[in-house]
Amino acid sequence: MARIRFLTDEHIPNAVANGLRARGVDASTAAETGQLGAADATLLAFARTTGRVLITADSDHLRLSAAGAPHVGILFAPASAAIGLLIGGAMLLAEVLTAEEMVDRIEFL
Repeated sequence: MARIRFLTDEHIPNAVANGLRARGVDASTAAETGQLGAADATLLAFARTTGRVLITADSDHLRLSAAGAPHVGILFAPASAAIGLLIGGAMLLAEVLTAEEMVDRIEFL
């Protein structure tokens, strides 16, 4: 059972990935992985191929999932979500679910 690894969308503050890493969770940002400005479908596919749950506030990723785009998980948060809420929600997810349990699953904060 693999641990969840995260990728933050470019609209999620870098402090979220930094906070997760400070707590021992594998997290990367769209900018760090060369995905800054990538189309939504491209970013979701990149997250899938790298085995990362996407943390996003972009509802286009929800539409892609509903249309059948495969992914290894989406953690969706409102655009107004505080950094602490994002970190806490991702930490909770990483503690109670495995990477395998997140495949094609969407969790909402």
